[in-house]
Amino acid sequence: MTGLLGLALLAGCTGTPSPAPAGPAAAPAVVTPPAAGPYVALGDSYTSGLGIAPEAGTPAGCHRSTVNYPALVAEELKVTGFTDASCSSATTADLTAAQRVTGGSNPPQLDALSTGTRLVTVGIGGNDVGFLEVLSRCAMAGLTRTDCRSVFAAKDGTDEVTGRIATAGERVGAVLAETKRRAPAARVLVVGYPALLPVDPAGCTKAFGFSVAAGDLRYLVGKFEELNAELKRRAQAAGARFVDTVAAGRDMCAPVDTRWIEPPQPAPGLSPVHPNAAGQRGVAAAVLAELARP
Repeated sequence: MTGLLGLALLAGCTGTPSPAPAGPAAAPAVVTPPAAGPYVALGDSYTSGLGIAPEAGTPAGCHRSTVNYPALVAEELKVTGFTDASCSSATTADLTAAQRVTGGSNPPQLDALSTGTRLVTVGIGGNDVGFLEVLSRCAMAGLTRTDCRSVFAAKDGTDEVTGRIATAGERVGAVLAETKRRAPAARVLVVGYPALLPVDPAGCTKAFGFSVAAGDLRYLVGKFEELNAELKRRAQAAGARFVDTVAAGRDMCAPVDTRWIEPPQPAPGLSPVHPNAAGQRGVAAAVLAELARP
């Protein structure tokens, strides 16, 4: 695969990555709140750590890294019990129904909750919107000299991606309500998505392997910001905390030694447009910092 066009084959986030160096596993030093638990992590591939070795757990198709942010948070908090229910390709529907992946079926993620659960992190919504499909369609639009905004413009003048985000928000709201019902004593954190692109992406075309219009990149940045804003709004409405994981200079266009997100042509063994080990550590630090707040 070359450039962003390869994302068309990855829109479901279901690829099986090659083994990658494990890298440092320790969570960043932060102010640590008192020990908590049991802790349950819910989410998609940004939570499970797709492509980051070593992986563990079943089914294999969920691609749960042992150094993803939930594992790092659990280690730092020294929780009394930890369940990572996250799974690559998950949508909000997979939190209430079994998800078929390579190697078997992942049980409904919400089934991991109980009245004894004391901490829950939820990282979901990107696959409901279909962000990788949006990226790939924008790439194809660029090759045909069509701007990305017009690709997603509905006949009534509204934006298709904005509509998808609103629908995803409704679904996340329902997930949070069910989380509260099943785990009424738990602290619930909705974990936002790390920045894929810089706020001013004009100089970012190199990461894609070919020229991408700055206007199209700004459109994508705007939609990404809309999704995080919607997740934050839903978290607040549900009485949960929102974890802002956007960090300047850590997007896929940043240098290889500082980026948290891999570009369409990733480092060997890692997954394109997904967090690397540094990204997982960064998100863990953000979660721990939010937990330390009164």
